Amino acid sequence: MNPLLLVLVAMFLQQTFVSLGRSLPAVIAPAIIADLHFPPGWIGIYFGLTAAASLVVQLGCGSFIVRYGAMRMSVIALLLLAVGTAVAIAGTPLAFIASAIIAGGGGAFSTPASSHLLARLSPPRYMPLVFSVKQTSVPAGLLLAGLIAPQFTEWLGWRNAMLACAAVCVAFGLALYPLCKMFDTDRVPTRSFQLSDFRTTLAAVLATRELRAMSFACLAFNGLQATVTAYFVVYLTTIGYTPVAAGFLFSVAVAVAMPSRVLWGWVGSTRVSPRAMMAGLALGMAASAALLAFTGPGWPTLAVGFIACVLSATALSWHGVLLSETARAAPADMRGGVTGGVLSFGQVGALSLPLLYSTLLTTTGSYGIGFIMCALPALWVGVFLLRKRGGATF
Repeated sequence: MNPLLLVLVAMFLQQTFVSLGRSLPAVIAPAIIADLHFPPGWIGIYFGLTAAASLVVQLGCGSFIVRYGAMRMSVIALLLLAVGTAVAIAGTPLAFIASAIIAGGGGAFSTPASSHLLARLSPPRYMPLVFSVKQTSVPAGLLLAGLIAPQFTEWLGWRNAMLACAAVCVAFGLALYPLCKMFDTDRVPTRSFQLSDFRTTLAAVLATRELRAMSFACLAFNGLQATVTAYFVVYLTTIGYTPVAAGFLFSVAVAVAMPSRVLWGWVGSTRVSPRAMMAGLALGMAASAALLAFTGPGWPTLAVGFIACVLSATALSWHGVLLSETARAAPADMRGGVTGGVLSFGQVGALSLPLLYSTLLTTTGSYGIGFIMCALPALWVGVFLLRKRGGATF
């Protein structure tokens, strides 16, 4: 098999299972809340901790990828995610804190490692398309979670759903391990991790105009995506949907993100500049999130589903274009680390916006206000990119 195709398939499947594991608590949250009597705002706290752990790991992951190899770190990401997922079945607040940190930190190696591999093998012109195809794995994992997890939870309980996910992650991690020898030929065993790596990565990102633009866009986009992923299913259950019906609608909407990511990657490779593409996506996700805030019990399912699909095609579909631009702008020997640095800004968004949403939900009792507030950073990025022709002064 062609090496690029083999890596693309391997990374697609690896990130599918990472996406499944990281989104699972949100999809089965109604069952967890009902069983453990947690407040709804718990979801934002859980995903805030996940984002905080991801932020730290992604800022410092470059040395680990160089030392151990990107494929080996992809395996480790799956194994740590499995451990974090399994820890949650204890059902205590402390267990969920540990779960969020281990799963969030472990899964955070996934995207920088896969970007490192694909940047080595992809033709530069088609990097937006290649990265977009790979990034369809994230909605694929969300789709699996939405379709399978609520029904599985209804039959066997949320604890067994978490254990089943952990087992799948371990199995595929072991299946990937034989590829390490083939694709980790560029690793440098003498490279060691140092605390200064955090500063070096951050400086490399902020010193470059193009990478600064990607970082701030990633913060806004990832923050809104994390908020929608965490609260969409729970929100639908408050306006009359059963958990299974809400999970099904979630999976249908998320399915739209798979062809959308490929389409935006193709458009960004052949028709318009990647930054113009990102500006359009930013405005689209801000508008659809605001519309979602105004839905209610009297709204037809078709209308709610349409809004969710537009939100999926924008807020869940920007990754390939942004990551390919990041890899293109990064130094060749720092692609994994710089990708992690840009993604760490995304984790700031994924940390802060769900926590903001949780705070607003607790203080106002309104789900809609949170969606509107969390859409504002994306709106700002979209307008800024259009006005400044790609954010030249970010």
